[in-house]
This record gives sequence, C-alpha cells and structure tokens, in this order.
Amino acid sequence: MKKLYELFTALILLTCAATALAQTTKPAEPDAARQALDKRVTALEKQLLAMAEAMPADKYSFAPTDAEFHGEFRGVRNFAKQLKHLAAFHYVIGAAILGEAPPADAADERGPEAAKTKAEVMKYVQDSFAYLRQAVASINEKNLLTPLKSPFGRGAITRLELLMGALAHSSNHYGQVVEYLRMNGIIPPSSQ
Repeated sequence: MKKLYELFTALILLTCAATALAQTTKPAEPDAARQALDKRVTALEKQLLAMAEAMPADKYSFAPTDAEFHGEFRGVRNFAKQLKHLAAFHYVIGAAILGEAPPADAADERGPEAAKTKAEVMKYVQDSFAYLRQAVASINEKNLLTPLKSPFGRGAITRLELLMGALAHSSNHYGQVVEYLRMNGIIPPSSQ
C-alpha cells in the first residue's frame, strides 16, 4: 500500500510539473491544481458508482469463500462493506483537508452499520464523494503543499498527499470489487 501511495504521489507531482512546464507561453490558471485533482476524483467516482450499480442488490452481502474460489478469503469484507470502507476513508480524508472532525461512523473506516441495502450503501458512497469534492474545492496552489496534522497520527501531511492517498486507496478497493463482480458473472462496466 505504501509503494502504491508513493507512486500515486509521484505521478501527481510529475503531472503538476509537466503541466507547469507545458504552459510556459501562457500563465497557469490559478485553480489548475484543484481542477486536475477534481477531475481525478470525478473519474474515480463514476467508475466506482457504475460498479456499485452493476452489482445486484441481493449480492451486496457477497464475499468470496475459500472453498468456492480456491484461495485465502478468511475475514474479507463483503461487497457492501468494501464500498462503505472506501467511502468512510473519503470522509476521514475530506475532514482532514477541511480541518473538521470526521463523522463518527467514518472514524473506524467501516461506515455506518445501519447502511445495509444497495440504496443505502450507494447513497453513503455518493455522499462521500460529494464531501471529498467539497474538500478538493478548498484546495488552492497556496495550501496544496501546506503541512497539516495527519488523521492517522503520523506527524504532518499535505493536502496533496491526503488526496493522493484517498485516490490510491479507492483504486485499491476498485480492484477488489472488480473481482467480486466477476466472481458473480458480471462484467465490470469499465470493461464492457
């Protein structure tokens, strides 16, 4: 996970540097960094929500089993819990960027226990992306690299690092839910 996080951080920094170099003939837009980050959050949101929609409601409790899929699956989250976990992480990251306390049901990164149905889980995921976009909207070139207190208790971290961590984390879970769909004979929307 740490290597993936570092890779995403390096990629966004390289993208920002390349954008700045490519715009030597005209000044960069004041909100260029925020727009680039918002674009990535929006793209990931579309992918994840399409997958959440593709999974039938009666399969939201699906989790692979050792016997059925010939692997080590003890203790893995079911489909709904995968989505709630990634959404809760969005709330933790968004709150840190905004300087707010995360919602109580997000602090343990499990999401609300009460959200069990497809509609409830999808709403939680949608709302988490809206909150993450609200956090992105607060980012500008002056505060992008300003150190903040890490929500994970490990010293300081920048808004850019927090957002890159959220994108990397959600991408990791995207890969997991792709497999959950395929195990149920569903082709992920991005592969159709």
